[in-house]
Amino acid sequence: MIQLFAKFHHSKGGWATFARFAFVGVTISTIDAGILYLLLTAGIDPYLGRFVSLGASMSAGYLLNRYFTFHHLETARALWHSLVRHYSVHAVGAAINIGVFSVVLVFGQPMGGEIVTATILPLLGVWIGGLAGMCFNFFFSKKLVYDN
Repeated sequence: MIQLFAKFHHSKGGWATFARFAFVGVTISTIDAGILYLLLTAGIDPYLGRFVSLGASMSAGYLLNRYFTFHHLETARALWHSLVRHYSVHAVGAAINIGVFSVVLVFGQPMGGEIVTATILPLLGVWIGGLAGMCFNFFFSKKLVYDN
């Protein structure tokens, strides 16, 4: 099992890289949703909570993608320069993510009851928004953040 993971981790193929990116996406989605629900429990507005949770998950995503997903593409670029590129690219992905999250909340509220709106809808918005943002972020991260 360890050898299979090592082979997957060291593969430079496009599908393996995307699979690692998607794995990181699931991980940071869990971080995002976990922080969001903690903030919602504390009485924070869902939009403000999502802004905070998305920022935290973007930071975790940078570290995971730098050392797990795109480790084979990393050049000698300074950490600071790479971080600026990461946040620039992912800010656009985050705008897509937040836009989809907002659409899910706005259109989902009339369809669900109060319990659904408070419990399931934010999680659904995180997942759907995350998928939309992930597609954008993968292409531009590979080309602009972790390029050769």
